[in-house]
Amino acid sequence: MTSAEHSHSDCHAPAGGVAARKDALVSAFLEHLRSTRSPRISRHHSSAARHFLLWLDRCRIPATSADDTIVDRFARHRCRCPRYSRRELGSPVYVSRVRRFVRFLEDRGDIPVAEDVDHIATHLTTFAHHLEVVGYSVVSQRGYRSEAEHFACWLRLSRIRWRDVNETVIDRFAQHDCRCPLRRKRGMLAERTGPAHRGRGARRFIDFLYERGVIPPANLVPAALEDPRLSAFCLWLKRHRGATDETIRRYLHEASRWLFSLGDDPAAYDAATIRGVVLNQEPRRSRASVQMTTTVLRSYLRFLAARGECRPELAHAVPPAPRRRLATIPRYAGPAVIERIIESCNTTTPVGIRDRAIILLLGRLGLRAGDVWRLRLADIDWANALLRVHGKGRRPTRLPLPQDVGDAVLAYLERVRPKVREERVFLRIQAPFRPFASSTEIAGIVARVLARACIDGVPTGAHVFRHSLATSMLRAGASLESVGTVLRHRSPNTTAIYAKVDVAMLETVAQPWPGDLSC
Repeated sequence: MTSAEHSHSDCHAPAGGVAARKDALVSAFLEHLRSTRSPRISRHHSSAARHFLLWLDRCRIPATSADDTIVDRFARHRCRCPRYSRRELGSPVYVSRVRRFVRFLEDRGDIPVAEDVDHIATHLTTFAHHLEVVGYSVVSQRGYRSEAEHFACWLRLSRIRWRDVNETVIDRFAQHDCRCPLRRKRGMLAERTGPAHRGRGARRFIDFLYERGVIPPANLVPAALEDPRLSAFCLWLKRHRGATDETIRRYLHEASRWLFSLGDDPAAYDAATIRGVVLNQEPRRSRASVQMTTTVLRSYLRFLAARGECRPELAHAVPPAPRRRLATIPRYAGPAVIERIIESCNTTTPVGIRDRAIILLLGRLGLRAGDVWRLRLADIDWANALLRVHGKGRRPTRLPLPQDVGDAVLAYLERVRPKVREERVFLRIQAPFRPFASSTEIAGIVARVLARACIDGVPTGAHVFRHSLATSMLRAGASLESVGTVLRHRSPNTTAIYAKVDVAMLETVAQPWPGDLSC
């Protein structure tokens, strides 16, 4: 008879045999602890294990079915067990010792565990080596390895298979009330980490397993794409509309906000429901956010109409969000302030060298944040001092590379940029040395540069450099057509907004105010 069969038959064995079986299990558990832990704490583990076995026997629960749910029931039960106090159950350390005992029974095979990732200990070791190779600090290596082990332990206790891991499971792990038995630091129970730290560690380990081919890529599908409607919408945007990955990400994020309010049956959509999505929004949402809602909602209705799931005329039921073009004055900074921002970058640190190269690209060439984010090593023509910029709509353009910009980018490439196989020019300074997640991080770099330099009164974000360059060109005598060429505007109407900041030109065409004339 196997050990699992012995445990399953405890409830029906004679009292003496059951007691001997329990004593053998506890003795084996203590022997295991002595080989890995200090003998001074073995007595407390013995008490927790015996208490748990006694409660299982009184509730007629077979030991083979013990999991995290059973342990939670044990921790919440109103204890009337002889020789044990209910006060002990209120201690997280006491319950963690019970979980440690359950883990020991799983390792022995007394509790069957369906494990679909073979040799998880080997993968944890390989993961630790991978963290060292890619350049993580010792503290980061220890933290990620600890959270990977924690995640594996939690999955096992929760009886969740690795192939079922997705964003929802990772979020559950990040938010769970941790009582897992592997929270150790130098042999002792470690302080519990926060949800953000747990989530990062679990995602890093899942990414590693995916890259090694251990788990299928379906596990990495974002939680938003678990809705089949959104996954089909994503595929339509990519194949039939040619949308970029960033556009698809923004559309899916917006659609996930109001998709549930439309209902499950597209054939039942009506004009009132469509209008309610746009009109019944939070008052705090900006005009640009409401415009994004109307754009994505029309696109989603066209997608459903193309599949024959809803009426095509419903796209016209989306209420318009007025775009008041030329209603505002571009926010800009003067040339002196721009030079202060550039000089504020500390060129003695890796972060300062990288940030100075980014700021110069934004300030001298008027690039968008997305242009800098997508810049690749092959886009720089050093021999001819040219820079290829992809811009909007996948329209590549060649721009001249000024001397100071080229020197700053070269200093970053030679002195700071990690030696990794990555085509993107600008990478993270700390491991893992990967490109930025999106162009939003370029705007974040600008905001941090302004904060470090204590420069107030300047709009945060990367676009302020683009506005400032156009304003300086106009005040130096350049035409709107020249400004539109430098900024790579497709339509002259886009450049027309900068006519408001050309005060000298406006003074020549402004009529005198008739305030002094008599009625």
